[in-house]
Amino acid sequence: MADLLLAETVEKMKKVVTHTRADFSSIRTGRAAPALVEKIPVDYYGSEVPLQQIAGFNVPEARQLLITPYDKGAIGAIEKALQQSDLGLN
Repeated sequence: MADLLLAETVEKMKKVVTHTRADFSSIRTGRAAPALVEKIPVDYYGSEVPLQQIAGFNVPEARQLLITPYDKGAIGAIEKALQQSDLGLN
């Protein structure tokens, strides 16, 4: 009984730690990080998909995030999603 309770508790704690790490990765720290924008939903040809599925990310400088769409036709949709995201990006 105690072993089962311990196993369940450990599993729940692992899930909490994983979720907390994901939340911390999206905190604005002054350094550009893809985690800030990778989950932003983009209307891509009528389907709403996360930005990370249609673009690659690069951080050439500490305060610069380069988003490279895999399909150049998605640039307008990506721009619109970023403007509507209310992240204060420019």
